[in-house]
Amino acid sequence: MGSPQTGIFALGTASHAYLELDTSGDAAALVAAVASLREPRTTMGGVNLVAGFRPELWRELRLEETPADAEGFNADIAGIEDFVMPATQHDAVLWISGASYDVVFDVARAAIAALHRLATVGEETSSWPYHHDLDLTGFIDGTENPTLVEALQLVVVPDGSPGAGGSVLLLQKWQHDATAWEGLGVERQEQVIGRTKPDSVELDPRPADSHVASTDQDDFGTILRRNMAYGTVTDHGTMFVGFAAARAPLQTMLESMAGLKNGARDALTRYTKPVTGAYYVVPSIESIATLAGDAPAG
Repeated sequence: MGSPQTGIFALGTASHAYLELDTSGDAAALVAAVASLREPRTTMGGVNLVAGFRPELWRELRLEETPADAEGFNADIAGIEDFVMPATQHDAVLWISGASYDVVFDVARAAIAALHRLATVGEETSSWPYHHDLDLTGFIDGTENPTLVEALQLVVVPDGSPGAGGSVLLLQKWQHDATAWEGLGVERQEQVIGRTKPDSVELDPRPADSHVASTDQDDFGTILRRNMAYGTVTDHGTMFVGFAAARAPLQTMLESMAGLKNGARDALTRYTKPVTGAYYVVPSIESIATLAGDAPAG
């Protein structure tokens, strides 16, 4: 039986850092070193650490422990109306979260130092929750999330399947056009999202191009969203952090948002644009532990 990395489900943390890493050449050594950081007997200063790897890289090392349809974000998704979701795939990711940014900062720096001979930081993002459960549009985020009990059954690869106990992560940074969004009235914002703003009640009927219609999990499968706000006062947006038991629900959602499923592009993409995109296999704790002993010294 595989056990998922517990940080996936650790709610209530106030500070987050995402480090996307590129190997300097020895991919196996990088995976082992990251595994050593994540190995559950290691003290990480009271933070949660979730580690993931480019699917192709992980498959080379652990074919039997790779979800069957796992694949990197290796090509842009070209939607209708010249809309593009860019592919910015890296080799590994560390998601570090904790109660305060100083601790997350220290642990992130320590991780970079421990891996400096094996990898460089290709993308770094710091994030935080916005008014508990809102995103920067002012709407409640994650309304359709499964409960944590359900998530353990629905977004983790089941026993008996390749990669059991693991999950597939989609990580995307979405940059908001705050001026354009805030220039809309609340009623128009609700039409774009497909829900009411104060209490997140789904509109009936909902617009065909609304965000809710474009990302309806009843159509393509369950995703656990652990989204966070990121950025500065003048340049900010949403870090999409989505976990699923396979790549298919995540990829189908993106294609739907891009207008490739029913010809209706997600209206929210007119006010926020993706600037990064990567998939990672997030192996089970047991898979991580088997590799931790192979880490190079120093």
